[in-house]
Amino acid sequence: MDHFTSDIIQALVKKEDISEIFRSHLESAVNTLLQTELTAFLDYEKYDRLGFHTGNSRNGSYSRTLKTEYGELEISIPRDRNGEFKQQTVAPYKRTNDTLESFVIHMFQKGVTMSEVSNLIERMYGHHYTPQTISNMTKAIGEEVEAFRQRTLSKRYVCVYLDATFLPVKRDTVSKEAVYIAVGIREDGSKEVLAYTIAPTESAYVWKELIEDIQARGVEEVLLFISDGLKGIKESIYSVFPKAKYQTCFVHVSRNIAHKVRVSDRKEICEDLKTLYRADNKEKAEEAMEAFIEKWKKSYAKVTQSLSDNQDLFTFYDFPKSIRKSIYSTNLIESFNKKIKKYSKRKEQFPNEESLDRFLVTQFEEYNQRFATRCHIGFDQARSEIAEMFNE
Repeated sequence: MDHFTSDIIQALVKKEDISEIFRSHLESAVNTLLQTELTAFLDYEKYDRLGFHTGNSRNGSYSRTLKTEYGELEISIPRDRNGEFKQQTVAPYKRTNDTLESFVIHMFQKGVTMSEVSNLIERMYGHHYTPQTISNMTKAIGEEVEAFRQRTLSKRYVCVYLDATFLPVKRDTVSKEAVYIAVGIREDGSKEVLAYTIAPTESAYVWKELIEDIQARGVEEVLLFISDGLKGIKESIYSVFPKAKYQTCFVHVSRNIAHKVRVSDRKEICEDLKTLYRADNKEKAEEAMEAFIEKWKKSYAKVTQSLSDNQDLFTFYDFPKSIRKSIYSTNLIESFNKKIKKYSKRKEQFPNEESLDRFLVTQFEEYNQRFATRCHIGFDQARSEIAEMFNE
């Protein structure tokens, strides 16, 4: 029976806390590993005559503490005289174990505030961490933010959804700012967040910059862009991808119309609008549009005129039938944005833009990993037709 087992049994018999036993044995194991690492590096045992005149030798150690689930470990990091030894047992500059850091980052992803995480860890592990210490742990994501922004994208995307959501961020004062997000679907039906940016307000000019960014990172062809119809966004898209098509979100159009008619007529008008995007083909959709205008033009002339003037309502009918339900609106990206808002609600504000960046990229990376190998509904059946559209 080894010392660890006998110590555990003795503690259980005496009804003592076994956390200290785990802590002391873990501390001993880590320090032993560190000494073993140095021995392997120098290629001779401590006090061994083989080490004489080798040009390098042991040179004492320095102390560090490492906080774990079982308590603080007192670690002695050995040194060599030439300063060439780089131990791998404990990551440089790290003061906590990966389990704890992963826990903190996971909580951060879910929108839990730094103060709440600090209090939770204190209750779980018995250690007090200031909100600033917890914040420093999440800064490990900083490198991921830059990597996410610089990564190379695929050459082709069937469609790209553009939508902005608003989150509170502090500069000199706190204000809700626009988070611009682009989500793309590849030829194989897999989805990913392509890019994002943050600006005080939503504008076509900033959208153009974001679209130029995805082009600069490797995107050569996009068959369709879908957005809520922000003024000027269509021109911004065409200035970068002149061959792409554009679809105005039909759901946004319906919502806008619903706000411009009487409550008593709202339900009937919304039902009539559904016939426009549920038709079998574009011809029948146009017939449904004519019927809608004829029925409502006397009561709501401006509403029917705005519908008639919109040239981007029926673009989705030019695409395979199996994917039309996915591309006539921005519902796909809006549902994702709602999730982001849900997790951010626990935070009254983001203390700065860097904090918001870290939060967003953890959400985006999780989304991209989840859907990297999943085919979005309908796209599998449409692969040959989509390939043909790209060739054309």
